[in-house]
Amino acid sequence: MLIFFCWYFQSALFNFHSFLTVVLLGICTCTYVKMHFPALLEQRTGFRGFFWKAARIGERLSPWVAVGCLTMGVSIIFF
Repeated sequence: MLIFFCWYFQSALFNFHSFLTVVLLGICTCTYVKMHFPALLEQRTGFRGFFWKAARIGERLSPWVAVGCLTMGVSIIFF
């Protein structure tokens, strides 16, 4: 019974595929929010600074992020 609960509540941090999915979706979400609501991500330090940095990654590496999202989608659908 305990093994079932440990497996059921497994975090995305312990599964590499899920971790990459969360990171890519976070980058895409932060970039989208920064494009439409730039005042939300003005602060570059502290907790909100993490989201600002994710938005910068999405802006500067957008072709690579797009390829990563496409690869993630294909892997989720077929594997």
